[in-house]
Amino acid sequence: MNAKAGGASVRPAVVTMGNPNTGKSTLFNLLTGMSQKVSNYPGVTVEQVSGHVTLGDANVQLIDVPGTYSLAAHSPDEKIAVDVLCGNVEGMPLPDAVLIVVDATNLRRNLFLATQILEAGLPTVIALNMTDRLQAVGLELDIGKIQMALGVPVVPVSATDSSGIDELRRALEQCLREQPRPKFVINADIDAAVSELAQRYPPQHGPEHTIELRRALLDAGGYAEQCLVARHGTETIDVLAQLREQIGAGRGLSALEARDRYSWIQQLLNNAITKSELERPNLSDRIDAVANHPIAGSLLFVFVMALVFQAVFSFSAPLVDAIDVVTGSLASQASSMLGPGLVGSFVSEGVIAGVGSVIVFLPQIVILFAFIIVLEDSGYMARAAFMMDRAMRGLGLSGQSFIPMLSSFACAVPGIMGTRIIAHPTDRLATIVAAPFMTCSARLPVYSLLIAAFLPETRYLGGLVNLQGLVLLGLYLLGISGGALTAFAMNRLLSKRGTTPFLLEMPPYRRPRVRPVMMKILNRAWIFLKRAGTIIFSVALIIWLLVSFPRLEIPGQNGTDAPAFETSYLGRVSHAITPVFAPLGWDWKVTASVVASFPAREVVIAALGTIYAVDPDSADDSATLTERIQQAVHADGSPVYTLPMVVGLLIFYAFCLQCVSTMAVMRRETGTWRWPLCAWVYMTSLGYLGALLSFQIGTRLAAV
Repeated sequence: MNAKAGGASVRPAVVTMGNPNTGKSTLFNLLTGMSQKVSNYPGVTVEQVSGHVTLGDANVQLIDVPGTYSLAAHSPDEKIAVDVLCGNVEGMPLPDAVLIVVDATNLRRNLFLATQILEAGLPTVIALNMTDRLQAVGLELDIGKIQMALGVPVVPVSATDSSGIDELRRALEQCLREQPRPKFVINADIDAAVSELAQRYPPQHGPEHTIELRRALLDAGGYAEQCLVARHGTETIDVLAQLREQIGAGRGLSALEARDRYSWIQQLLNNAITKSELERPNLSDRIDAVANHPIAGSLLFVFVMALVFQAVFSFSAPLVDAIDVVTGSLASQASSMLGPGLVGSFVSEGVIAGVGSVIVFLPQIVILFAFIIVLEDSGYMARAAFMMDRAMRGLGLSGQSFIPMLSSFACAVPGIMGTRIIAHPTDRLATIVAAPFMTCSARLPVYSLLIAAFLPETRYLGGLVNLQGLVLLGLYLLGISGGALTAFAMNRLLSKRGTTPFLLEMPPYRRPRVRPVMMKILNRAWIFLKRAGTIIFSVALIIWLLVSFPRLEIPGQNGTDAPAFETSYLGRVSHAITPVFAPLGWDWKVTASVVASFPAREVVIAALGTIYAVDPDSADDSATLTERIQQAVHADGSPVYTLPMVVGLLIFYAFCLQCVSTMAVMRRETGTWRWPLCAWVYMTSLGYLGALLSFQIGTRLAAV
């Protein structure tokens, strides 16, 4: 019944397609339930999600491809979507049918892609999603007229409340069983030219699969033309040029397609849509008038971000203190119960002090993500993307880069993977290199420890604003500035090109639902705790071993016995490399902790917690990590953590690339170790220079 690209028969397959933000993935999840699998398409880094759905007696494979606005593929995401639709992906089945998901409140934009797919004559069902919002936006649809004009089943559904899902299942079952071939024509001249091309270059999967030929004809120099030329030789370029001249008479066919297609869509909507309310600005329009205003919107964005960072410190303080006290108490009890031997030291100083020093910052991470998730679900983040697009273009970043950069505030790994939506190679590479500058959740524990320990909780504006929150906001802005300037420099050095169009659907403002928000927050918290229980625990254990052995006293250079702590394995290595970092004001303990954190930057907290817990000079075993670093001194008795040194350490962590996972995904996305290594050297050098200038200049100014 079906065939893979390689020719083997498989179960019936349906591919889901649609614009971004149409609820396609949510609908896919409803249809497949838990029977889903995520993997990579063969030979590319773009991920695929596939699952199984039972339709009648058939067990059908449902394939979810990345969202796209058009079949004119440019970015890696768009190319893989078109390749799956055409059956050109090795190991993937040729679709028996297509499920097109469209947003009922934005039909003009969504039907552009839908009509492109319908021209291929493939068995198709259209899911008209978000019909529950039609009344809210003042629209009434005549679904019968839409279905008659398109010539395929149109099923109203709502992915948010699962309505219409059973009807959609039945429509898909009937479509697979009957295999209807819709006849859909918008421009007869283009259709005739595609038929002529099909006779000259027969499609690989039968006469109905003419999508590649149509796109090769319409998109001069585009992805489809490149594929056709690679398959049939350069003479196809002249054939396509002749047909374009015959049809367009000097006009570009892509512009001609857009004119004819939108004209057809508008005529359909004029007949099928009735506005049930008088045209007047609704609440969403009034909010957008402020949120999208160049000045008011920018001020609102800064205010919202400042509010978030104020809350990170203000709301979390009681919970952080409570966890800190509990952790210190557990370490003391373990030490008392198990004694001063190796086992007691391992449990109290290695496990509890190391991992506990990181878990203490869980409340701040949860609060930060709670705000970000609520802002995303409410629809505000899309407005922020629109607002920031203007500023980012001035610094050389593509407007398409904002969403991947925004994702990098959670973690650079998904942010870098999100660059697949960017069409231009230079823009994509610049965004990949700039993404690690964004302040990810792994930096937050480092910032929180140092800011809370060495900056006073000074409040302004009647207590609404505190200094600690302002400094945290400044560190986030520092990371954004570093990424933007890096991308600007890369665009200047690598190539000169025109601007890339930025398409972004503005989702409606919604009231975030408690259950999905809580699920996302719990998922983020679990990811953090899992890292604390695996990577951080492992590094804390290694640090404890290195700082605890050898346990014998070794004579010092001055003829006296040096403490084993100083002459431990970690102490010896750290003392050897300390001269490199001494100009930054770091002692050997800070140096050891920072070096240990290069695989994952949040490990520095666990390393500091373990080192200071094992430190025999620590007078109070129940002291918190914050108290220990406040009391840390050099051999001459001077404090280690002076304000210039702390500011320099914050700058170092704002810039330095300390994440093996990020480097690995950069290697996978760029196909070479060249860019990850260049980024590591560049960012580490930038962090070192910033820390050096901060300490040296700050120390000299303090001495004046």
